[in-house]
Amino acid sequence: MPTLREIRNRITGVRKTQKITKAMKMVSAAKFSRAQGAIESARPYARKLQSVLSAVASGMDEDVHPLLTTRESVRRVDLVLFTSDRGLCGAYNANIVKFAERMVAERRPSLESVSIIAVGKKGSELVRSRKIAPVEHAWIGLPAATLEFAGEIANFLTERYVSGAADEVCLVFSEFVSALTQQPCSQVLLPMSPEKVENPTIYSVEPSPEELLQSLVPRAVEFGIFRALLENQAGEHGARMTAMENATNNTQELIRSLTLDGNKARQAAITAELVEIVSGAEAL
Repeated sequence: MPTLREIRNRITGVRKTQKITKAMKMVSAAKFSRAQGAIESARPYARKLQSVLSAVASGMDEDVHPLLTTRESVRRVDLVLFTSDRGLCGAYNANIVKFAERMVAERRPSLESVSIIAVGKKGSELVRSRKIAPVEHAWIGLPAATLEFAGEIANFLTERYVSGAADEVCLVFSEFVSALTQQPCSQVLLPMSPEKVENPTIYSVEPSPEELLQSLVPRAVEFGIFRALLENQAGEHGARMTAMENATNNTQELIRSLTLDGNKARQAAITAELVEIVSGAEAL
């Protein structure tokens, strides 16, 4: 059994850890609030953008824009994996990578190659350590989710698709549900496939729908990536806030357990001293 001094040192160390986890939880809670507001504001825009794209592209040939053209044979696939740069967020990153690993295992038999485009340090490291698929490119040291950063990723993916290096580009990220729940999901980004609408809204477009699509399709690709970044950002902060709350609760339980052990050790020491005094008195 550890000595009373050792137990007291352990309690001191656990209390320091508790202060750190509480501070990290407060920081994550503040960031989470902003990230949650950002993704909840972006989702209606994403739905409306998809609706407009579907209405304008309805009835038009796929070759009106290269990003709308479906390849006859899909042999090369890029998986864009969104994870965080930092840890201490529970199983958040591991769940996304496991989801991507299952996708690769299911699709690999029918494909010539699968490449990972990692957005986030943790995803890049886990994919390489598990040897899931080659990492074609990785963004590490992620900035805040912005349209400029989304545009940088969109340009890279668009160039690969247009050049033929990839026949399909698929986003893999965690869809934010709540601070406690983040659901890994996938979404085909390229080729863009507007939903077929039975009674689409009729838009009067000038100079022509074709020219509008030249601007609308790249914007839709960029915003699809931007939404994935926002989902990833909100999920990360929510998962970290929950993980730090659990860690704080665990430290409280550990302090209670160590305090009980300390009381037992102190009681045992007092009992031993009393026995020595009584034994000495009897000897006299």
